[in-house]
Amino acid sequence: MATANRDVREIIREGPLRRHEILKVLEDGPRTVPEIAQAIGAPTHEAMYWVMDMRKYGWVTELPDPDDDGLFSYRALERKGA
Repeated sequence: MATANRDVREIIREGPLRRHEILKVLEDGPRTVPEIAQAIGAPTHEAMYWVMDMRKYGWVTELPDPDDDGLFSYRALERKGA
């Protein structure tokens, strides 16, 4: 597992690999960021970065209502040509 002291550039470089892993996790249905992080074996703060990047570029979307803990779930979006 990665440490909290990794250089942000290293985290960014992992984005494409992690995108594939996150999309695979989301095949089973929407998940919160902590659930995604646990499933891919990454720290939650790094998973948050990757999920927000994926949201920005149209790979995932946030569900409208948070869970009982106030966490939003994310689901994969259909992408043409992806």
